[in-house]
Amino acid sequence: MQFSHLHVHTQYSLLDGASDISKMLKKAVADNMPACAITDHGNMFGVFSFVAEANKQGIKPVVGCEFYVVEDRFKRQFTKEDKDKRYHQLLLAKNAEGYRNLVKLCSLGYMDGLYGKYPRIDKELILKYHSGLIATTCCLGAMVPQTIMRKGEAEAEKEFQWWFDLFGEDYYIELQRHELKEQDQVNEVLLRFAEKYKVKVIASNDSHYINEEDANAHDILLCINTGEKQSTPTLKEFSDDDTSTKGKRFAFPNNQFYFKTTQQMSGLFSDIPQAIDNTNEIVSKIENLKLKQDILLPHFPIPPEFTSQDDFLEDLTWKGAKNRYKDITPEVEDRLKFELHTIRTMGFAGYFLIVADFINHGKDIGVFVGPGRGSAAGSVVAYCIGITNIDPIKYNLLFERFLNPDRKSMPDIDTDFDDAGRQKVIDYVVEKYGKNQVAQIVTYGTMAAKSSIKDVARVMDLPLQESNMLAKLVPDKPGTVLERVMNAPFDGEKGLKEKEGYQSDDIENIKKLREIAKGNDLQARVLKEALILEGSVRGTGLHAAGIIIAPKDLSEIIPVATSKETELLITQYEGSIIEDAGVIKMDFLGLKTLTIIRDALNLIKQNHGITIAIDEIPLDDKKTFELYQKGETNGTFQFESPGMQKHLINLKPDRFEDLIAMNALYRPGPIAYI
Repeated sequence: MQFSHLHVHTQYSLLDGASDISKMLKKAVADNMPACAITDHGNMFGVFSFVAEANKQGIKPVVGCEFYVVEDRFKRQFTKEDKDKRYHQLLLAKNAEGYRNLVKLCSLGYMDGLYGKYPRIDKELILKYHSGLIATTCCLGAMVPQTIMRKGEAEAEKEFQWWFDLFGEDYYIELQRHELKEQDQVNEVLLRFAEKYKVKVIASNDSHYINEEDANAHDILLCINTGEKQSTPTLKEFSDDDTSTKGKRFAFPNNQFYFKTTQQMSGLFSDIPQAIDNTNEIVSKIENLKLKQDILLPHFPIPPEFTSQDDFLEDLTWKGAKNRYKDITPEVEDRLKFELHTIRTMGFAGYFLIVADFINHGKDIGVFVGPGRGSAAGSVVAYCIGITNIDPIKYNLLFERFLNPDRKSMPDIDTDFDDAGRQKVIDYVVEKYGKNQVAQIVTYGTMAAKSSIKDVARVMDLPLQESNMLAKLVPDKPGTVLERVMNAPFDGEKGLKEKEGYQSDDIENIKKLREIAKGNDLQARVLKEALILEGSVRGTGLHAAGIIIAPKDLSEIIPVATSKETELLITQYEGSIIEDAGVIKMDFLGLKTLTIIRDALNLIKQNHGITIAIDEIPLDDKKTFELYQKGETNGTFQFESPGMQKHLINLKPDRFEDLIAMNALYRPGPIAYI
């Protein structure tokens, strides 16, 4: 008999789930499970990656969420007697409509209902957005089980009827068996409801980690979450939330909350085999979701005399060309025709219009804007419509490095603004496109090699000196992975010496670490648990530059969240996958160098009465090159590092092209050729 896990927490149930998506799915595939769900607490952070990984591994992904449901999502005032009572509720997307409703509920949990760290929804929202969703009675923390435990069977039946009336054949009684007395009592009542209302039962395990032996690592994760030490006594009575009382800490009641095999689940429910089999009914109801979408650009209004965005862009470009070039030579004309044809063919006119609009608005209100960075500087169209301020023809820059018809991907224009000006431009974008159509991008802070050792050591009461000693033995190289450090071979093509480039000192330290790990003392145990928890998502942050602009309310396209760090919405999907989800990402970079230039020009005008136009400063000024040749470039963007200053003194650049070459070469790899 086949079985699929439909109640599953991953590392994206922040500091509560310890399951790595890839490793968990490998276990499911090895066990021949037809499908696997993701149902993290209150968020969909991991959904896109989960679906991609499931498709890659050949197992059917089931997208869901375990929501926090409250009586009134808007209520923010609570007392000791009248606490914020949150109930858990599992919802699974049956089809594309269900996915959209899941996204909407998950977004509104943050937009309307965020209280503390809990995104909360209520029955009003579930009534509105339940179509295409499958619901279950969920776990002990859910409404029906809680009512059974607190108010008795009669009241619980009324609660049960509300859900059953709403979801009908898509409502299932969920049975869990974690060796808990309360659970067994609740299950007895749920089975009576199943019989009376002819509602099908399914078996699940409230999976928070992959293997039984990971239970201790998971307990450590909970301690990191609550700031407790593992030695603090745990709450004895059942609790469904990560709360702690004085002198006691939150913990799971036992080690049964792992991703069990089909055989283990079948054994656990041998008296109710249909509970195992009915998971297949849910899996068969669920349609494969296509989360990867073509990018939807926001609508950019054009004047009525133009029939298309392409025509409007062409008009702006030729007008701009007359300002940029005294004489439009055949070379300029041919280049512009080629670029405009490519942009038209690839359907990117709207993108150019949007970027030019906010950049030119920034300039109009006195924001200092960078001349252009990256491959966008190779576009003459971008130069003519004011996106960049560098003539690509003068410097022989290639348009194909920026846009290539043979490689269909979105243009990527990174724009620099002075620090204060960046926010002014973002405010303009929000005003133009709407608050619910603009968002910043989430980042996930994970437990890296050294930090996982230090976090685990604190929780396990390893003295600070010993904790620091263990962390120092891990190589300092960015991107170091503890799992590789502890297990990878030293030599060979995939060895630590060749692949990571570790030197002899690093190798000696790694050998010491591995020797410590062989023991059975506290240091060895810390390393063992740190290895399991490495990569766990510790929390969320904001992408430094990325901004999303959508054609409609973002919560109708992707899940969004809110944060105290910004007034804007935040995407729940990270930057590396956000464009695959169908929205455009633009980088608005705040550059201190531009702030310094702006302030310097203002001070010159204030103190000397001289107005300097920064774009008219000559690029062949002899005294300026003398400063470069002496290495006196502190505060000069990309020329201020001690290494670069040394090369400036040695190479004595005396023309602008020398500086271009030095800047291109002074990066990892080419630096050897300076």
